[in-house]
Amino acid sequence: MHAQETTFSKLVQGEKQFQVPLYQRTYSWQREELQQLWDDVLELVEDRLEGRAGTGHFLGSVVLAPERIAAGGMQRWLVVDGQQRMTTLMLAFTALRDHHRERGADKRAARINDLLLVNTYQDGLDGYRLLPTQADREAYIACVDSLPKAGGAGNVGAAYRFFVAAITDGADSGGETWADEVESVLGDCLSIVAITAAEGDNVYRIFESINNTGVGLSQSDLLRNYLFMCLPTRGEDVYRKRWLPMQELLGPVNLELLVWLDLVVGGNSRARQSEIYRDQKRRLEPLSGDEEALEAEISRFALRADRLMRIVEPEREAHPQVRTALERLSRWGGQVHYPLALHLLDLLDEGSTTADEAATALAHAESYMVRRLFAGLSTTGSNRVFMELPKELDKDGSPAEAVRRFLSRNRTGARVWPGDDAVREAIRTRPFYKTGRGGQRFQILRRLEESYESSEPVDYTKAKLTVEHVLPQRPAQQWFDLLAEEVEDGESPEEVHGMLVHTLGNLTLSGENAKLSNHPFRRKQELMDASALRMNQRIAAQERWGRAEILARCEELANRAVQLWPGPLDGVVHADDEWAGWRELREILLAIPAGTWTSYGDLAAVIGTSAVAVGNHVSSKPGLHCAYRVLTADGRIADGFRWTDDRHSGAPKEILQTEGVPFDENGRAHKSHRLTASDLAVLVGKEIPEESLPGTAADGSGDETTMGAASRFESLLRDNQTPEVVDGVLAVLRFWEEQGGHQVYGKGDETSCFPTVEAGLPNASRALWPIAVYPVSGTVEVVFQYLKRRPPFDDEPLRRALMERFNAIDGIDLAEAKLDLRPSFPLEVFAGHGDDIRAVLEWFVHEVALAEARRPFDEDGVQAVF
Repeated sequence: MHAQETTFSKLVQGEKQFQVPLYQRTYSWQREELQQLWDDVLELVEDRLEGRAGTGHFLGSVVLAPERIAAGGMQRWLVVDGQQRMTTLMLAFTALRDHHRERGADKRAARINDLLLVNTYQDGLDGYRLLPTQADREAYIACVDSLPKAGGAGNVGAAYRFFVAAITDGADSGGETWADEVESVLGDCLSIVAITAAEGDNVYRIFESINNTGVGLSQSDLLRNYLFMCLPTRGEDVYRKRWLPMQELLGPVNLELLVWLDLVVGGNSRARQSEIYRDQKRRLEPLSGDEEALEAEISRFALRADRLMRIVEPEREAHPQVRTALERLSRWGGQVHYPLALHLLDLLDEGSTTADEAATALAHAESYMVRRLFAGLSTTGSNRVFMELPKELDKDGSPAEAVRRFLSRNRTGARVWPGDDAVREAIRTRPFYKTGRGGQRFQILRRLEESYESSEPVDYTKAKLTVEHVLPQRPAQQWFDLLAEEVEDGESPEEVHGMLVHTLGNLTLSGENAKLSNHPFRRKQELMDASALRMNQRIAAQERWGRAEILARCEELANRAVQLWPGPLDGVVHADDEWAGWRELREILLAIPAGTWTSYGDLAAVIGTSAVAVGNHVSSKPGLHCAYRVLTADGRIADGFRWTDDRHSGAPKEILQTEGVPFDENGRAHKSHRLTASDLAVLVGKEIPEESLPGTAADGSGDETTMGAASRFESLLRDNQTPEVVDGVLAVLRFWEEQGGHQVYGKGDETSCFPTVEAGLPNASRALWPIAVYPVSGTVEVVFQYLKRRPPFDDEPLRRALMERFNAIDGIDLAEAKLDLRPSFPLEVFAGHGDDIRAVLEWFVHEVALAEARRPFDEDGVQAVF
């Protein structure tokens, strides 16, 4: 066995092929893992562009076993461990190659292709430097060979599309110099330890020894060991009086966080949490022979530990105004504000600032994040912004003014603090419900409600409030009839619904979400009028609830928002003056899988504008990627469609057909391949709101809430579907219970049903549900989007098998390109094909049981969790 540190480009260059064994699981990295890697790459790129010689980034190890030498002297290697990293980097370089081709840099593209991706002089499968498992090969080869189905469904296609979008976005703002640095970082700055076995070595024993070496030391453990090694005479006393109480107060996670924050607040705005020990040791080494100075450092850590706990648990803070500001930031979630908050508490405790100043500075930070959420701006880069803030507070003047001045600077992209006009426009047009995290949306609505200063304030710690759509997400026909009265030229009621339903003006808080459901407005009025919330009382006072009322409420809430969350300093004009929605549009177009299409209205609903505006932009913007995948609402090529640059040509319909989109005899793309606004939001990483997910699994033994939800579901089913459909659905649900499953009910406007199985797993979050049944809209969603994160259906071939079984039933046509989403079929299928659906569900339960049976037992006889 031989281990050597190398880089990706050095590892793969030469006449080599890396084969992933057929018995290994398929490629499984998803958006979270890709984003984490990309964030590391961007940090290294920024260091290089700013002239800082970085230390690189350790990506991990690969374990390789030599295979036979092929004809022509090509060396084959079996990838025993590390296929996820290798596949990801190959796809990143494939996207970079295609970026060079797109801009006409053919030599640069050929260099990447020939040196890293293919063995130019080999034939067939030998021509690929990486050969994935059979289940992944078709998707991978489509990307490397630039076939029409490149970037299709599944994890391989999604990773390729992720890198295409990320590189395109970065090059748009950073230029080709930026793209050059990305290539250098991917190839030469990501460190890999290649462990190669000799003939006769047991590579699987090597793999086990690497991955089963016990619990490693954390960064704070290493720092502690170093410090007390340097305290030979004082160590025991200092440990007992200083370190141990701090360690017990914080716990291991917060102790690690403190050690990192100490670096950041101390001026190291580039500190990485993965390299805390290295940076702290470098800082402390000059004191290594001075025990008194090292004890002072540990005492300083202990003081900051107390301040960190006041941030983590704001009720510990003594100053009321600071406590309120910290509570709001804590409810907002995340740790992005921690460096600023910790340094403000340093200044406050030292007497260098006042509580009012500290609270105002924290309020500016909150406003910065809230306004960016309203505008739909990415959170990428926000950590870096707040890591740089502590240095600004050390300058002369007011800390609050320093924070506002720093955040107001003429910045671009990740650092824009939207002004009042931008916030008002975003509240009028953007789908607020699809922006940010659920807790953040809730906190904004909470603060808006509190601004009405009701004489009987709501106790938010006890009230079980959720976000409610007044105009329902899945409306019955009477809602569309109402909207039809307000359509403008070229609009349909469905498009008006898409533009309005998720705006802030249509949202409120309610503890009666299930009762409100998707009832007509008159019924909702009765319930809202009795609400303790002033927002709901004002909604109930309206005569009707349509376009005019929703837009009027948008204006009202926008006026309150700009007062609650003040903006940047007056007179600041941002260089980044392109509307954020057009940047988001480009990102969405790049995320659309091959083999699917979307409409102008669906895009408009996601970015917060009209279908006409989207059409005008798409038809006039040169070089807009994948614009041919945007069709009219009925699936036709728009009459005014034209290519906007000389690099693309051909009939859009023929290109879409080559990618896998079927058309009917009237030239309309098949609806089963259409991506809705919700699908598009998922593809670009927007969170699925909690209200659309099933609740906690119940055992069905008389739980009042579950029984009430079951009754509502059945009532909605009977009120909206034919007797044949009702009988078919209820029969399938009874069969599901006979298989050991139960029903869980959604918390959204329409009481949906999720046939759920626990599979004997100890954690209820591991519950599995294959479908979601919507009784009013009459659809059944196959929830691949959720299954892809839950064993055993996180294995892509198993999800494909589920799709194939459903598609074998007459009336069901799930598009392969929607394997990562929630494709649907009509509820009417239950009326005539209940036996076929039961067979699919029986197979689903059988696969879960097989996976459960395969789980290994430990030495105590306890079965491992997936």
